[in-house]
Amino acid sequence: MATNDDVTADEEISFQRLPFTFAKRHGVVLVWEQIRPVLYFHVIPGPEIFAEVIRFSKSPLQYRQVTIDELTDVLAECYHNDSSEALQDAAGISDDLDLTSLADAVPVTEDLLEQSDDAPVIRLINALLTEAIKEGASDIHIETFESSLIVRVRVDGILREILSLQRTLAALLVSRIKVMARLDIAEKRIPQDGRISLKVAGKEVDVRVSTLPSSNGERVVLRLLDKAAGRLKLSHLGMLPANMKAVEELLKKPYGIILVTGPTGSGKTTSLYAGLTFLNDKTRNILTVEDPIEYNLEGVGQTQVNTKVDMTFARGLRAILRQDPDVVMIGEIRDTETAEIAVQASLTGHLVLSTLHTNTAVGALTRLQDMGVEPFLLSSSLLGVIAQRLVRVLCLHCKEPYTPDAIECEQLGVAHGNQLQIYHAKGCKECNFSGYKGRTGIYEVVVVDDQVRRMIHGNKGEQEVDDYVRKHSPSIRNDGSRKVLEGQTTLEEVLRVTQKD
Repeated sequence: MATNDDVTADEEISFQRLPFTFAKRHGVVLVWEQIRPVLYFHVIPGPEIFAEVIRFSKSPLQYRQVTIDELTDVLAECYHNDSSEALQDAAGISDDLDLTSLADAVPVTEDLLEQSDDAPVIRLINALLTEAIKEGASDIHIETFESSLIVRVRVDGILREILSLQRTLAALLVSRIKVMARLDIAEKRIPQDGRISLKVAGKEVDVRVSTLPSSNGERVVLRLLDKAAGRLKLSHLGMLPANMKAVEELLKKPYGIILVTGPTGSGKTTSLYAGLTFLNDKTRNILTVEDPIEYNLEGVGQTQVNTKVDMTFARGLRAILRQDPDVVMIGEIRDTETAEIAVQASLTGHLVLSTLHTNTAVGALTRLQDMGVEPFLLSSSLLGVIAQRLVRVLCLHCKEPYTPDAIECEQLGVAHGNQLQIYHAKGCKECNFSGYKGRTGIYEVVVVDDQVRRMIHGNKGEQEVDDYVRKHSPSIRNDGSRKVLEGQTTLEEVLRVTQKD
């Protein structure tokens, strides 16, 4: 056995780490800190557990009692890399596995890292899920082509290929995922949707599963929903102080409509949930109608749209209004009927939060009017509109400073020659050589004041309203430029997500 002199601290962590099942079952994590073993726990273990850990580590222990959340974080950090070996070995899986065996009942697993099933395809799927969650991916794409099976993950909004397998494994992989999501594995002609709830190293994750028939077999997209993301606060969204204060003031209003706009995948639902968390003080009845329910919020009544039984946004909203709500959240205003009911709800003493697919905040006014909402009703009900995008955050370990040229200064809205310093993305091991790690939001917050109300009521054009709004609040491009100048992101990122605005 290696001694302390033979190995580094990092090597000792992996060499003398407690088995995951033991650590999870007894609520203890052994971590080597400066070549000394430290035992983390929340509830003080029994003497037999202490004795077993001492026997295992062969060293005197230091002890550290922590909160349950801190213990979960230490557990996740210590064991998150357990998926890597299985993922690296995935290309060696044979294609002679029995497809029908995948339809057998799947035993309930407390945690993916505790999964003891040795079937290669099961190990592969568990490894894919664990690796994707470790990297902070939002989606896993499993795509079947004529001669290969490609697996890609979307990290910080960008798709990246992580695995290429033989085409014959496609049916095995898709069928296993269908079993986990409780879908019909025999039905390959129509799209199917399902859900998987699991844990990875103590981290709770919901997985939305979508299958789609294609010419080469079924495609599968797995949307990974970190349950902790549904508990975000407004302060976690990356808003500038002035914007956050404006949003908080809007949320304090007793009634009216607040809209969040942006393209698909721009973080609108997360912003709505952060707003609901701000309002959720147990003195209000908060109800939602969503398609789908992405995160479960404690203390909030959430209703799922189900078009198969004619449970639409409009029908759900009508029912919600008979449940004595103070705050109503509508996942998306998609049609005239939903828009009209939302406006009426806001005029009868309810605070209504919802989303629209428009590129700009002012564009939401035009969209609602195009849906048939009368200008006089819209002017009376609308409190404010938040437009947003997500930009990737520069990796702190490798970002490189440089001086912007005249064109870049013009795009940033600053004078050239002021010895400004902004940053390039470079790439290193910490960020998987992408140059970025994580995402943050850029925002445009339009508060509907008396002048904007008069302009809406008078049916003024979008450009005229936008010209007035620009004098009182920065555009989404301006907000992005500030984050570039602060060194949080790059000019390329801001231009990428705001080019059409």
